[in-house]
Parts: sequence; structure tokens; C-alpha cells
Amino acid sequence: MDNKRALLSLFLIGVLSVAVVASGCISGGGETTTSSQSSSSLTATPSQTTTTPAKKVTLKVIGPWSGKELDAFMEVIKAFEAQHPNIKVEYKTYRAEDLATILPLQFESKDTPADVIAMWGWFIAKMGKKGHLMKFNGVINPDEYVPGILDAVTVDGNIYGVPFTAAAKPGFWYRKSFFKKHGLKPPETWDEFVALLDQVKQIEGIKAPIVSGDSVGWPLSDVTEHFILTFGGKDLQLKLINGEVSWEDPQVRSIFEQRLVPLLKAGYFSDPIEWTSAVDLWWKGDYALYFMGTWITGMVDDPNDLGMFSLPGCKAMVLAPDYFMVPKYTKHPEEAMELAKFLATEGQRVHVGTKSGKLATWKKVSIDNYWEPMKDVAKVVANVESAPDLDDSVGGEWQKTFWDQLKLLWVHPDRLDEVLKTLDEKFPKK
Repeated sequence: MDNKRALLSLFLIGVLSVAVVASGCISGGGETTTSSQSSSSLTATPSQTTTTPAKKVTLKVIGPWSGKELDAFMEVIKAFEAQHPNIKVEYKTYRAEDLATILPLQFESKDTPADVIAMWGWFIAKMGKKGHLMKFNGVINPDEYVPGILDAVTVDGNIYGVPFTAAAKPGFWYRKSFFKKHGLKPPETWDEFVALLDQVKQIEGIKAPIVSGDSVGWPLSDVTEHFILTFGGKDLQLKLINGEVSWEDPQVRSIFEQRLVPLLKAGYFSDPIEWTSAVDLWWKGDYALYFMGTWITGMVDDPNDLGMFSLPGCKAMVLAPDYFMVPKYTKHPEEAMELAKFLATEGQRVHVGTKSGKLATWKKVSIDNYWEPMKDVAKVVANVESAPDLDDSVGGEWQKTFWDQLKLLWVHPDRLDEVLKTLDEKFPKK
């Protein structure tokens, strides 16, 4: 009997010893318990849980914004950092045109200048197809976005980029005070539009009814696309993007010959002027109208004095989102994907509330989230069909050709045949 009791005592001591060691491993984050710990102390006090502090990470972000546009974007970054105190974001400004040359070389070397990069949709699709980018399948829900907005960054079912907010290119902006002073009103028909331009041209001090922003190419292409969308519709825009219709096609030619070129010949458009300088000249009254994207609301002294109208009959307009990608070569893939997801979702809610002049592509953002001067614009855009940006969708060298040929057309509208022929000859072959 004594032998049995001895064996039982040894067995109980062994069980307690195992329990003490196991408890030490769990509560001490891998640290073993000391020999002074007893079974009685183990039962008297609950185990203490320690957590390892999140590692501090710095993410580098590249985007095209500067000045007031950057101020608006940084509000989004501040919101993200507030929710993720372990992540710091450093931002650098680079033009997409420069990145198109730099990034392919770095990616081929399995390197990247940043963790999250804003870039054209077509470029993201191209880099994703080559295997350089992280995929967002399962990270974002495509059903939560404006229909078609993910098409530009999706290849074979793989989503290689996320949409941020979008600039709409809705029409011609004017100062309400200028229109009131001169008894002008927005046109409701094409004839009223031409009559308005002629009326404005007679106003003393006016250099031209419409100022033509330029120097970077896209302002003139935005005007041209608005004419194509108004008189040819979204279907024609898509066919031009896909190369299914030529620029010398009779339908395309008629839009130039019957609508745009006559206005250029009549002097209703100014010669091309650097686009930010054009904002100042238009605002002070040298010009009455300026075709520009919604971001202009953040570039004027009094956005409440802004009015806007589209070409009469317009049923589709360009909705041009910014897209972000995450290169596979980031050193912080988890944090980079977290930031990209934030930019594509809650970050949009923050951004439209600033003076960015942008519209949400995430459908969970409501009109109430918008900066006041953008609420009416958001309602207008919601009632027309959205279309992709033509030159951004085609991209590459042809985009630069398109810009250059439009500059030529603006100064020499009699050279339309040459312009259309060049656009066809330079269009990328499938």
C-alpha cells in the first residue's frame, strides 16, 4: 500500500510540473517559468497575456498630385494613418508619363520605387499581365463599384489595380456672376450654344468665348471627346478605343466637320494656353467658358460662383478614375495591400469631402459625403452614362500623337484631313 501511495504522489507531482511549464509557455509569450513558481500561485492568479507591439512600417506612395490636389489627397492619408498607427506613409509626386518609362525597367529588375503607385489603367493591366503586380481578387468586391470601372485593370479575370475617386469631364464651366452681369444663360439646344458663343464674342474685353487649356495635351482631347460622346454616343467612343472604327470614318468626320471645326474657324476657341494659366485668365474675365474636369472646383477663389453645362443633348461623359497598383516587389505587401484597399473604399468617402473636385467610384459613398460645391455636379453625372477616357484607354505613343494632332487642328482647323489620316496611321495595330 505504501508503494502505491508513493507512486500516486510521484504521478501527481509530474502532472503539476507539466501544467506549470505549459502555463509558462502560454502566458509568458514563450518565456519559461522559474522554479520559484508553485502550483498554488498558479491557481491563485490568472495568467497574464502580453502582445507584441505592431512593427512600425513606412510605405512609399507615388501619385501625380501636387499643390491643392495633393492637400486633398493627404487628408486621405491622414485618415489612414489615424486608423493604422503602426504605418507611416511617405508621398512623392511623379508624372505618369515619366513613370511609363521608369517602371518597366525597374520591374524587370524586380525592384520598385514605391509600395503603392497611381498609374493609368491600361498600364496597370499591361504590368499585371506580365506578372509584376499583386492581385486584388478577394480584397475588394467588384459589385460595390460603378459598373465597368474595374474593366481597365482586369485581365483574364484577375484584378491588378483598385479605383480611387474619379474626375468627371462634364462640360463648360462659367462664372455665375459673369453670366448674370451680361444677361447670359446656359443653352438648351445646339443653335442656342452657337448663339451664346456669338453673343459672348461681342462683349468688350473678351479675347475669345472659350479658353483652350493645353501644354500637357489632355485638355484639348477632353473637349474633343465631349463632342464625340454628345454626337456619336458612348458606343462610338468605345469603337474608337477598340480600333473598330477609323478616324476617317464618315460618322467621326462629320462630328469634326459639322460641329467642332466650324467653331474653331469662327474664333470661338482661343489658341492653346497653358492650362493652369488659362484658369486664371478665364476667372478674371478674359474668357467666358472653360471646358475642364471637375477638379476645377478646387482651383478657383469662389467655387460657389461656378456654373456648368454640357453640350445640349449629351447623354454620356468621361468618368476618369485614378487607379492604384501594388508591385510584387514591395517589402511590405500586407501593409501596401491594406492601404490600397483603404484608398479604394473608405478613403473615397474622405476624398470627396475635400476640395478635390472628385467623384466616388465606390457606391457606398453618398451625396451627403460630398463637398458642397460638388453635390450638384455629382447629381448631374449620376443621370448620364459614364464612358472611359479615350486617349487614356488607348495610351502609348498614340496618346501623344492624339494630343499633338489636336494642337495642330486648333491652330490650323483647315488641316482636318491630315489630322484624321495621321490618327489612323499611328493607331496601334492589333
